[in-house]
Amino acid sequence: MRTGILHDLIKTIGVALLGACRDLAPIVVVIALFQILVLRQPFPELVSVLAGLGLVIVGLAFFVVGLDIGLFPLGETLAEEFAHKGSLVWLLVFAFALGFGTTVAEPALIAVTREGARAAAEAALIDNTPAVIQRYALHVRLTVAFSVGIAIVLGVLRILRGWSLPVIVVGGYVIVMVMTLFAPKEIVGLAYDLGGVTTSTVTVPLVTALGVGLARAIRGRDPLTDGFGLIALASLTPMIFVMAYGLFVH
Repeated sequence: MRTGILHDLIKTIGVALLGACRDLAPIVVVIALFQILVLRQPFPELVSVLAGLGLVIVGLAFFVVGLDIGLFPLGETLAEEFAHKGSLVWLLVFAFALGFGTTVAEPALIAVTREGARAAAEAALIDNTPAVIQRYALHVRLTVAFSVGIAIVLGVLRILRGWSLPVIVVGGYVIVMVMTLFAPKEIVGLAYDLGGVTTSTVTVPLVTALGVGLARAIRGRDPLTDGFGLIALASLTPMIFVMAYGLFVH
């Protein structure tokens, strides 16, 4: 039995490696064509580039396999168990904790908030000292994580109550447009970018699995029409909260 499981795992990894090569092929072709035909320069440190490309392919393949055999089933199982248990309070607490925890650990969010804090220091919005820059980046990061937690709670309530997703999304973007007029111009671009980086490698799999699993477990809900949409809310709320933070701080 163990041999069969190992064989299936090796086969799955092999398929994922081929898929990663296929997915990255257009990027490699574009870069190679521009480097050879337009720039007409040899590749700098070709060995390092090829080694890095190989690591990216392996990492992407293992990441996809990990999602399929680990994160997606875990998220769906937890959602179904909470739904069957019938405790709304604990389900909402779990939804907030999941949104907050996965977002605060996002590598892209950490990088963007760090760069945003440095840019704010260069613009003289905050003191240009390491302690202040680090504290500012942490505050923005926690603000984004909190906003995603609220978004996931809202998304779970939407699934449970059958609320219209277009109404919520359109209403949210109306708020974003209005806040853009009043928020400090130095924070607007950062807020918009942070709305995108929250939906990255850690957050998307678990949040999507939560929504689909919850919709599957509730009678009268369609996983296709009701289970998706949480990621849209997770992209929307950070823009609102970060601009509100900018209004408060700056």
